Amino acid sequence: MSNERFGSVWDAIEDTQAQAENMRLRSALMMALKDHITREKLSQSQAAKMFGVTQPRVSDLKRGKIELFGLDSLVNMAAAAGLHVEMSLAPTA
Repeated sequence: MSNERFGSVWDAIEDTQAQAENMRLRSALMMALKDHITREKLSQSQAAKMFGVTQPRVSDLKRGKIELFGLDSLVNMAAAAGLHVEMSLAPTA
């Protein structure tokens, strides 16, 4: 068993740093959208209408099906919901 340490679960399971960063961003956006749905007490159909997607798409989001979402679509959904998305860059450790 390896004692290798990773900065995040994404660093451990993805093949490249770029893939890990992409998954980290997608995960953060998905969690923010799910939190928004909960905070606003939206049904899946209400959220779908707000995000400009179908209800099954919101179901996939809520079930954490990260492989079905790209960064562009998640940013578009957040913007449609009136959420401001920020990004910051820092050198890797």
